[in-house]
Formats: sequence, C-alpha cells, structure tokens
Amino acid sequence: MDPTEVALRKAVRLRPLSLEAHAALIDHLTRRNRPDAVVAAYRELVRRLPDLAVAHYNLGVILKDLQCHAEAEAAYREALRVRPDYVEAHANLGVLLMGLGRFEEAEAALRQAPDLPEANLNLAQLLLRDGRFAEGWRRFEFRYHPRLTGRTVIPPALPYPPWRGEDLAGKSLCVLWEQGFGDAIQFCRYLPLLSARGAARITFLCDHQLVSLLATGLHGVANLALAWDLAAIPRHDYWVFLLSIPSLMGTEAASIPASLPYLSLSLERLALWRAALPSGAGLRVGLAWKGRSDHVNDANRSLPGLAVLASLWDVAGVTWISLQKGAGAQEAQSPPPDQPLVDLGAQVRDFADTAAVLVQLDLLITVDTAVAHLCGALGKPCWVVLPCVGTDWRWLAERADSPWYPGVMRLFRQRQPGDWTCVVEEVRNALLEFARTATLPPCGQEITAR
Repeated sequence: MDPTEVALRKAVRLRPLSLEAHAALIDHLTRRNRPDAVVAAYRELVRRLPDLAVAHYNLGVILKDLQCHAEAEAAYREALRVRPDYVEAHANLGVLLMGLGRFEEAEAALRQAPDLPEANLNLAQLLLRDGRFAEGWRRFEFRYHPRLTGRTVIPPALPYPPWRGEDLAGKSLCVLWEQGFGDAIQFCRYLPLLSARGAARITFLCDHQLVSLLATGLHGVANLALAWDLAAIPRHDYWVFLLSIPSLMGTEAASIPASLPYLSLSLERLALWRAALPSGAGLRVGLAWKGRSDHVNDANRSLPGLAVLASLWDVAGVTWISLQKGAGAQEAQSPPPDQPLVDLGAQVRDFADTAAVLVQLDLLITVDTAVAHLCGALGKPCWVVLPCVGTDWRWLAERADSPWYPGVMRLFRQRQPGDWTCVVEEVRNALLEFARTATLPPCGQEITAR
C-alpha cells in the first residue's frame, strides 16, 4: 500500500462521515486503476452515507463495467430510492436491463429520462428492435444531439440547410455517410427513392472503399455522384444524414424498401475474380468470423476464432473460402490442417472486390459485420450468427429472417452469452440440409452484373 493510500485511509477512519475524505480515497484508487478497491471504497461510503444518491449511482456504473450485473442493478435502484427523479440512474438502469434482455423493464426505465439524449438514443434502438419504427426513427435522431456524451455523428457546418422532407423536385441533395460500412451498404437503398422523388442531383459522401462498388453497382440512380471529401463537394440545396432518411420517408416495418438485389457490379470486376475462385462440383461457402475490433460490441459479436466453426469442416462437398480481413486474417492464412481454406481476404482491396467474390459463391456464413449487408444487398444467400448480448437493433427481435433482406438472409441467434456451440450446431445442421437440397447452376453462371 503506497503512503498516499495509507494517509487517505487513515483520514476516512478518522472522519467516517466526511464525503471529502471518501472522495479523495476513491479518486486516488481510480487513478491507480484498482477497480475492486474502488468498489470496496464506494461500499464503505454508502454504508456510512446511505442517502447519498450519487454514491449509489457511481457504484452501479463501476459494477456494470465489471460485469457484476445484479449488484449494479441493486446500486442503481438504491440511487433511485434516495432520489426518484435521478434521470441518469434511470437511463443507466435501462441500458443494463437491455443488456440482460429485460426489454419491457428497460423501456420503462428509459422513459423516465425523456430529456436525456443517451436515454432517447437507447430507447430508439429498443423500439427499432421491436419494429416500432415511427417512434424509433424519431428518437434515433438523438444520435447527433449536442448534449449526447461521446457522440460520433456531428452535423457539418454547411452553408445550406438540412433536408427535413421538403419537395426534392429539381433540387440537389448531399447525403452524408455515418457510422460503419454496414450502415452505408444497408441504407444506400434509399438513394434511388430520393432520385424517384425528383432530386436533380444526389451526392453521396462515403468512404473511398465503397466508391468503386457504388459507382457502377447501385441500381436506379442516374444522377449520383460519389465523394469522400466534404470540403470538395459543391453547394447543394440540402444535406441529410443517411440514417435519417428512413424517418423522413416514413419507413414502417411493412414498408421497408426491400427489392433485391439493389447492388451489382461490373463484368470486368467479376472476370478479375473468377480465376481466383476454386472450380469444380460442390458448394462454395464464404466465411467471415470477426468484425472490426474497435466496434463497441465486438467482444460479443465476433467469434473467438476459426476453431469455433470446426464442426462445419466435415460437411461433405463444401469448399470453404475466407473473406476475413483485419482481425482474424492471420488465422485464415494458417488454418488448421484438417480445415482446407481458400484465403481471399488478403487479396481484397475494396467492397467491389468482396462483391465480386460473393456473387460467385453459393452461401456466406458470417458474424454481424458489413459483409453480411453486402451479401444481402446482392441478393445472395447469407447466414448471420448473432450474439445474445448487444444484438444490433436492425436484426429485430427473435426473428430468423430479415425484412431488410427477404428471402436471402437467415439469422442464427446465440442463447447464452459467449456460448457459440449451439449456434454452430444449428448452422451445421442447416448446412447439411442446404448441401443436400441445393441445385447448383454451372460454375460462374449465377452472377448479378451490369
């Protein structure tokens, strides 16, 4: 125990009812990165000062971070016992209950913090998960609220106004990409709808890795320009965030624009990749088992490694093709001896390359990452394994299919946190049936191209 801690603990013993003494000790332990000691110090503080709501709340925050969910819930509820209008405690309790799958209780808690941007954004995701789109989209606009803690979506300082649903006939519109690649691929389907409303010019600001795909592959937008530098874009009549368009267009669960495929690619890109793919009889099945490691829920959504899928390898007649990039790519380069794998991920330069591989496969099996949305947008069969913790709202609740990608997307849901065994067994059984019943075209014919 360092001398400072010794002195601070002595101060707490001498002045057990002094908030300042307890706070100084907690601050020191926090800066020393000793979470267990911080929890113990907070427990002593709330024992001495049981009506200090903020102490119960802070204890709850730390316990949640330590995955002590039941204790965190108890701490939040103690904070609310002391101070029933403690909106941050309501909001954090709601997030905790969402993670535990107690969605009705979570909604009730989040609705107790109507002016808190974080509570509104979490409630939006809960509502969208349930298919209650009208209110869900409206609250989803809190993702760029100026008071949102740690916001990543920031409205640009442009000399023209945001689009709020005005008539677009003859107007120009700049659509801003936000969040991840999967979001861009899933929601670019709305650009043709904007074009159909009469927009004379649409510029889509997106990452350069999407430009080659969208430049030739997005159906129904004759007046589309692509850019990745906001400063270089000329003046438009309006701008809009991509994920605000569903709200502005009144998208309900029954009116999702879901005509597939809405993406294709050039014959030149297809020809470039045809030679890289194995030929012969049987199924060609793509794999992606990890998403971006910096994703907020990656610890839950990504598989621990390629070995988790080992029971799939003995399904006869399957050639496995890795599309894995980033995390997990090294595994693809050195797969287990009993698991032959054609590694194409390292050769893929952008999403047009990935698309050229996907349209020449029979099936993709993947975690919740951008390649799943790309496969669905191309109208190709895609099986997505989903975690039970932090499941993204776009997959809705308890469904084995997706209205965003009807007829091609199948969802396999985890039942227990961290346990992929049952999910992989379900995938294996489905693959056995798929292999038994699949009627395959001659190699290379089932291709969507322009």
